[in-house]
Amino acid sequence: MLVPDSEPFTAQVLDCQKALEHLGFDAVNRASLHLTLGRVGDANTLSQAALRSLSASARDAVPASFNLVAVPLTASTGAIRYSVAPWHPILELHAALDAAGKRHGIPQDRSAASLRPHIGIAYCNRPVPADAVRASISPLRDLPPVLMRIHDVQLVELRRRGNSYIWTTIHRIPLR
Repeated sequence: MLVPDSEPFTAQVLDCQKALEHLGFDAVNRASLHLTLGRVGDANTLSQAALRSLSASARDAVPASFNLVAVPLTASTGAIRYSVAPWHPILELHAALDAAGKRHGIPQDRSAASLRPHIGIAYCNRPVPADAVRASISPLRDLPPVLMRIHDVQLVELRRRGNSYIWTTIHRIPLR
């Protein structure tokens, strides 16, 4: 999981969420903004020793820190989100983490080919006409992209609470 550390990005997200409140979606709180790279398994079945080994192996394999650009705003049937670019450093990071996981018998559940990097800002909690969502996000698509620096990746225990996700960071892996 990548967690953007950018005040300009967070400020823009909060403005977008405010502009979209009328849709009744569940906004992602600022502390929960993230980009998911993949899942490595069920927290109840992975030992702490295996997670420590995975984290140590990943530290030796991760690429250098990199910049991402968050591009407003698109939607799917389940969420409103930012696209991110470029994908190359994300895919490189995913490959390094997947290789580390495979060395320890805990590969990610998502292949790089199926990864669609994005940062969700609101989750749909009921059927909403697509035309209403498109009309609402249309003016927000003209907002400027926001540059952010990615310094680390986190191995987290992810849980669903109500209509949102929460997590506990198990290991923080600094990028080189």
